Amino acid sequence: QDRLRKRGLSLLVYDGYRPVRATLAMVRWAERSGRRSLLNDGYIASRSRHNLGLAVDLTIVDPAVGAPLDMGTPFDTFSESAHTANAEGPVLTNRRILLRAMEAEGFRNYEKEWWHFSLDVPGALPFDQVIR
Repeated sequence: QDRLRKRGLSLLVYDGYRPVRATLAMVRWAERSGRRSLLNDGYIASRSRHNLGLAVDLTIVDPAVGAPLDMGTPFDTFSESAHTANAEGPVLTNRRILLRAMEAEGFRNYEKEWWHFSLDVPGALPFDQVIR
């Protein structure tokens, strides 16, 4: 966060902890809707680090503008255009700013989703806590 604050930027979290039942619902939706390719291509996982509380989906916001920086695709875009390294110019610069800020805090990026970062914690167990 310090790296971002120095630039006058902040983070916007889209998704953090996700109950196991939510992940399973996403898998069932992909299968029912004929979008099984989303599972096969790694865009929807049958087991998610979100279920462990170890993953976060986020972007960078410029508070002066009150909007996220241009990352080239919306959050949850299931295509190659959302792959972290698959960008040019200002979009690639913005993705790299996010990547470096998160890596500096020990997070690892999922290369198919510029917004997805996770921590490695040995022995973490999935849980299904409903959040109200």
